[in-house]
This record gives sequence, C-alpha cells and structure tokens, in this order.
Amino acid sequence: MPQSKARTVEEYLAALPPSRREAIAAVRKIVLDHLPEGYEETMLWGMIAYVVPLKRYPNTYNRQPLEYAALASQKDYMSLYLMNVYADQEAARWFSEQYTASGKKLDMGKSCVRFKRVDDLPLGLIGEAIARTPLAEFIERVEASRRGPHPKRTSA
Repeated sequence: MPQSKARTVEEYLAALPPSRREAIAAVRKIVLDHLPEGYEETMLWGMIAYVVPLKRYPNTYNRQPLEYAALASQKDYMSLYLMNVYADQEAARWFSEQYTASGKKLDMGKSCVRFKRVDDLPLGLIGEAIARTPLAEFIERVEASRRGPHPKRTSA
C-alpha cells in the first residue's frame, strides 16, 4: 500500500482491505488499551501514530510530534513501530527475549515489528511494550540522547 493520504484514523482504517483492517484494528486496540497517559493518537507520515503532543514537547527537530509508536499497512506486511524499544538497549533486549519466549517468530527491523497476521504477534507482550515507557520518561530519553555523545560518521 502506498503511503496513506488519510487525515484521520477512521479514514485510514476504511481504506484498508478487510483482512488488514481487522488486523490493524486489533493491534490498535491493544495499543490504546495500554498507552500511557499523555500520548495521543493521530495520523503522521501516512501511519496511525502515537505521539508526544507538540503542546507537551514542542522542541522537535522537524516540528512534528515525537513518535512513540505507530501502526502501518505496508505492501507485503503490516508494521508496528516501537520507538521506546528502539531507543533503549535494555528494552530492546527485554523485548527480543520475551518475544522469543512467546514461541512467535520475531521479524523486526530497527524499530518496526513486521507481521502478516495478528496471530503472528504476542499481543500481551505488545501491550507490555507499549505500557513500558511513561511520557515523561520518553521525553527524558530524547533529551538525554541530544546531550549525549554522537558517534562520528564514516564514509563508506
């Protein structure tokens, strides 16, 4: 699916084929049920996004809200983006270990968990991962990453 032009979550879901709509809606329910207080659901970058509102943290490099998590229907799979797992090595290790322990096969890029069916996901773990990082802690991690040393880039 090309990047969605939907302006609302409802428009996004309505544009999906029925099987994708059901899967995305099921994962969305888990996210909403476990989303810590203060984050907001919106559309961002053609995906359903869960963000730190600009009124809470306006100091972003691109003037867009900080993305905490997101859901998207791609061409060959669906994705759940977990920025709190990506941005924290301990959380990434925990998530990987728990995913493996669930008996499900983890297909993950840097921040995105790819899945073809909702049954591919350990939904309890997804809920735990979403609930793991309160808003203030996520903002602090962002601030710390800005203060910390940045690795030098090397040319390939």
